[in-house]
Amino acid sequence: MPVAVVLTGRLTRLEPLATHHVEGLAQAAAEDRSSYAFTPVPHGLDGAAGYVDRALVEQAAGRALPFAVVRAADGRVVGATRFLELDYWQGPLVWPAVPGRPYGDPLTAVPDAAEIGNTWLAAQAQGTGINTEAKLLMLRHAFETWRLRRVSFRADARNLRSRAAIERLGATGEGVRRAHSRGLDGVVRDTAFYSILDEEWPAVRAIIELRLAAGHTRPALGVVRGEGGPQPGGLDDRLVPA
Repeated sequence: MPVAVVLTGRLTRLEPLATHHVEGLAQAAAEDRSSYAFTPVPHGLDGAAGYVDRALVEQAAGRALPFAVVRAADGRVVGATRFLELDYWQGPLVWPAVPGRPYGDPLTAVPDAAEIGNTWLAAQAQGTGINTEAKLLMLRHAFETWRLRRVSFRADARNLRSRAAIERLGATGEGVRRAHSRGLDGVVRDTAFYSILDEEWPAVRAIIELRLAAGHTRPALGVVRGEGGPQPGGLDDRLVPA
């Protein structure tokens, strides 16, 4: 499995998810749950503990690399995200292929493709640029450290805002898989798939960095909440893949 790392930016720090993040996750998820219709987000301390336990089981099995999203300004946990669907293409060609099985020492394995997902943020962290910077940190690690060939994303096809957020990153749409899986609301959902390839990464990185730079020059970063609802005072990154 890939070695756990800390990824640090100006706005956020991505820490390997651990049990000491449970209380912070529970507090982050309790603020305003209205934006979580399509995203599995833990509820309460017991829910957060189970969420972390399941994520660590996935990590131990080599199927995911989960992170706690920490706000750099005050060290507060404001959400979670992860690499998942890790796939390996090294070693002898075996057919039929066995996905997710590294060749050689699994403790030092580096994947060739991965997905970024299971992302959610506390209400007060949405629209502050944290999600955009977190994606930059993860994509940079994927393409420049791991040297991945492809990073993919997916979203419930009904979640138009999350799909727009993925597209704003510069990801390419690969189509919609009909009746793909059961959605969070119990309805059989269609799923929209997106990807970024290694040769596309330099252009995508430039797009994300320009968005972050534009957000930094604005007079107020954050979300102003009032009777009229959330109004982004910075980057429009409120919506994340589900």
